[in-house]
Amino acid sequence: MQYQDMMNKIASGAGFIAALDQSGGSTPKALKGYGVDEGAWSSEEEMFGLIHQMRTRIITSPAFSGDKVLGAILFERTMDGTADGKSVPAALIERGVVPFIKIDKGLEDEKDGVQVLKPMPELDVLLKRSKALGVFGTKERSVINLANRAGIASVVKQQFEVGQQVLAAGLVPIIEPEVNIKSPERAAADQILLEELLKALDAMPGTNRVMLKLSLPVQSGLFDPLVKHPRVLRVVALSGGYKRPEACVELAKNKGIIASFSRALLEDLRYQMSDDEFNAALASAIDEIFVASTVKTA
Repeated sequence: MQYQDMMNKIASGAGFIAALDQSGGSTPKALKGYGVDEGAWSSEEEMFGLIHQMRTRIITSPAFSGDKVLGAILFERTMDGTADGKSVPAALIERGVVPFIKIDKGLEDEKDGVQVLKPMPELDVLLKRSKALGVFGTKERSVINLANRAGIASVVKQQFEVGQQVLAAGLVPIIEPEVNIKSPERAAADQILLEELLKALDAMPGTNRVMLKLSLPVQSGLFDPLVKHPRVLRVVALSGGYKRPEACVELAKNKGIIASFSRALLEDLRYQMSDDEFNAALASAIDEIFVASTVKTA
């Protein structure tokens, strides 16, 4: 796939984006879910080796193809690794799956009910290297815990500043201001976020488009104006802690929004499975998420 092929696939393809981007802090939890206990490694390198084996097993599975999986978000170490004897981005592209890279370095402490991105002083270097490996876009995650307009506005402002830096490097940003689904002010936070995102999109210079990765809203259809906005390439949803069946039910209520699930995609996969068992479990998860992304309820 060339760049324009990737653009067309992400803009209008039927399917969803897999999030395979657990980083240092969340890797032990991801491995535990996969059936690998923390005592199975004695160093950070061994830990990352185990998570890379898991991701390679997913990426090279017959179930994981561009027929239903439009894209995959990678952790930096995964992008720099290999699968099927080639770079991971090249292996994905060969399967018809568009590669993205997680670029954020974690979150600052909460202030004004939100957590903004930590500084990324080496971002330009990472963007250049990612582009050279064939990566199409990026993902950067902030968190919104309360319906504080000043806090939410600061999250959106920072996200769009980073997004412009990504666009200048020739990549497409996935802007991810995640509303915590356990927030006591979740519905109000959804509404404020919608308003702030629309203001930021309307103020964007040039003609480039961004992607949005959002928590599924309390009010189904709330984000329709974002789906229809001319500066938005695609709106994708995170599972946010929902188990896959519940996440798929909520996703199916929101027209035009596709999945970008991580835990909800991987929750049934185990290290101890035979290849046949693993491939069958992955295929079942992919099918369920694909349907919720493409077949919407009234």
